[in-house]
Amino acid sequence: MTKKKPKMGQVRIISGQWRSRRLPIHDLEGLRPTTDRVKETLFNWISADLAGARVLDCFTGSGALSFEALSRYANFAQMFELQASAAKQLQQNLATLKCEQGQVIKGDTLTLLNTAPTEPFDIIFIDPPFRQQLAKPCIQKLNTHQWLAPNALIYLETETEVALSSLNIPPHWMPLKEKVAGQVTYRLFQSTNTN
Repeated sequence: MTKKKPKMGQVRIISGQWRSRRLPIHDLEGLRPTTDRVKETLFNWISADLAGARVLDCFTGSGALSFEALSRYANFAQMFELQASAAKQLQQNLATLKCEQGQVIKGDTLTLLNTAPTEPFDIIFIDPPFRQQLAKPCIQKLNTHQWLAPNALIYLETETEVALSSLNIPPHWMPLKEKVAGQVTYRLFQSTNTN
């Protein structure tokens, strides 16, 4: 019996240097790429801050957010991805785009966040797999281990049933935007910490 190849899907880059490019993604369990509509809204929110930014994508998955940021001239994107086949696909997609500004680190995000980065990040994407209670510890570790640059923007995408009060958002994360799309609530915060 031949081993079934994983089904492939695609993500589309909306704007920037790779506008309309489609990149293959593995159709893995729990992989839920941010929809184009949500992605478009998010990138409208952060468009003025993207050029030259250092981006951290905590639960990269399909890479939709990182590739969109790099397409719009973010300076660097670090991608954390637990699943080996997804991490490999992210590497292949970076190679296809001839992009040297992206770095894929295969591993568990919550473990990787236990060590302070050599340089903090300007934009953080937190879009964890649903119903695994990963958002709250991720937020805590980002805050504790100084992953955020002064005035960093933080994008948080969760299931709509997750109450904001249950996530222990740090007091210096100022809420800027919030929208609901189907089963997803997505929010933008800005760190007002300047140290």
